[in-house]
Amino acid sequence: MKLIYEKSEPGRRASSLPKHDLPAPEIPDELRRSSPPRLPEISEPELVRHFTALADRTFGVDTGFYPLGSCTMKHNPRVNERVVSLPGFRDLHPLQEEDASQGALELMWRLQEILAEIVGLPAVSLQPAAGSQGELTGLLLMRAYFADRGEGEQRREIVIPDTAHGTNPASVTMAGYELVGVKTDPRGNVDLDDLRGKVGPQTAGLMLTNPSTLGLFDEGIEEITRIFHEAGALMYYDGANLNAICGISRPGDFGFDIVHFNLHKTFSQPHGGGGPGGGPIAVRERLEPFLPVPAVVRDGEAFRLEYERPKSIGKVRGFCGPFGVFVRSYAYIRSFGPALKEMSEVSVLNANYLLAQLKDAYELPFDRLCMHEFVLSGRRLKREHGVTTLDVAKRLMDYGFHPPTIYFPLIVPEALMIEPTETEAKETLDAFAEAMLSIAREATEAPELLKEAPHVRPLKRLDEVRAAKNPIVRYRFEEHEEQHAAGEPRQLEAQKGA
Repeated sequence: MKLIYEKSEPGRRASSLPKHDLPAPEIPDELRRSSPPRLPEISEPELVRHFTALADRTFGVDTGFYPLGSCTMKHNPRVNERVVSLPGFRDLHPLQEEDASQGALELMWRLQEILAEIVGLPAVSLQPAAGSQGELTGLLLMRAYFADRGEGEQRREIVIPDTAHGTNPASVTMAGYELVGVKTDPRGNVDLDDLRGKVGPQTAGLMLTNPSTLGLFDEGIEEITRIFHEAGALMYYDGANLNAICGISRPGDFGFDIVHFNLHKTFSQPHGGGGPGGGPIAVRERLEPFLPVPAVVRDGEAFRLEYERPKSIGKVRGFCGPFGVFVRSYAYIRSFGPALKEMSEVSVLNANYLLAQLKDAYELPFDRLCMHEFVLSGRRLKREHGVTTLDVAKRLMDYGFHPPTIYFPLIVPEALMIEPTETEAKETLDAFAEAMLSIAREATEAPELLKEAPHVRPLKRLDEVRAAKNPIVRYRFEEHEEQHAAGEPRQLEAQKGA
């Protein structure tokens, strides 16, 4: 497939502008171009075909099964898109007066109340823009809380298990804390013996995902809570895996003091390609004074933004948060109503159904029932046949499936992390399982087939290490032979034609 620059022909245009007799504006010398921009010149039909062809190559949750572990790539109901496109929501300006924004403020307030009930904590801020910013916000709340108690200099450590999401240690560093790692025991739980020796008066808190990235619910959660609360520390819940427990159990009841949500994962939101996301945060009463401002509050029958909170950590982003995400998530939750529990129950059922079919062909590091996702290991295939988890993932593309998360969590060699979500039908799960079993058989009978995969995709296997170390994100004219007449005069002539 040719690049858009390779399709370029001098003088071709996808549009034209009407001529005008307005005076040319004066452009400061420091902003004036010395030469016209080197833009591709192409007709509208070819432009449409080019980007349509690119879109056809894009794999997403709307084109096939996307079992990306820990990402919860579920179907996004189309009714959500219709609701968020209603003029009153779509055209609302973030600086609109409160009197003219009552519908939006009410939706945000009601979403806060729902989220508070889901996790069992009384106060919510919708402001953080994504889960990672929710993490950072939670840690900043810890800092403000302990500083207010005169313990800010004393409590400098945050404990994180070795199965944590990569954003957890990054957030700890950004918040100015020191990271303390804790090991996982043979059953996939936090190692309590290792934990006890690392918690004390220097500890600010714990960051924990439960169920963990192994897809396992921590059996020692009550003891973990006791250890931290007796030390005067706080408990932070990474809500990335909340999809497994909604309506079944609540982090606030486990003893967590701070919880962040991933609205774009748990409550549906198109989030491929980096966004948009939503990372609201819920806290106990003692932490509510420190939440970001403005707070969305109810005042009688009206709703308003409250700024006067002296202990607040301030804003963590512009305005009140990603409003379009709020609308979609609110619509999704209300469509379930009291049946929201079924969302989690089916996600757990689907994961265990797949696990039962695959655990014999691949190694199961922790032989337990899983929650919404599970982790397998391809180390036996590598040891016996020289086939790596990467080879399995590449071959899976030939079967028409997006590969699952691989090589994470780091404590599992040759890890395959699979999350089917609740939106997939049994037939889809069966087809995926059969593909995974076929690949395991191929690893035994024809390992070279896997090592050279994918075979039927537009591009074969890429040099991913080179791509990471030397990314090419722009068209380098100097490295490509000119397709037409030599360089600059042609460009000048084409721009005059524009």
